[in-house]
Amino acid sequence: QPLKPEPTSREVDDFPIREQNRWLPIANVVARVMKAALPSNAKLSKDSKECIQECVSEFISFITSEAAERCQAEKRKTLNGEDLLNSFRDLGFENYAETLKIYLAKYRE
Repeated sequence: QPLKPEPTSREVDDFPIREQNRWLPIANVVARVMKAALPSNAKLSKDSKECIQECVSEFISFITSEAAERCQAEKRKTLNGEDLLNSFRDLGFENYAETLKIYLAKYRE
């Protein structure tokens, strides 16, 4: 039998998500953040931007999935900032959680 092609989307609650829609935009977000963290004379290859794009998007999905599971267990439909902070802590990213807690408080002011 012929092999089936790899799926181009995955199902989340019966809602198709195309693979490229799971990633942060390279030009607007990923490259800008990378450039800000590097010396001004540093060059970024397309491969490096794509690699970071995939890693960051996967990390966001990892944190968000944990928060969504908590919401589902608590029979809630809306994910909030506290859910994300709890996910960071639950997954061992306490340092990020503390920094983001401060940012969230300032954002809410």
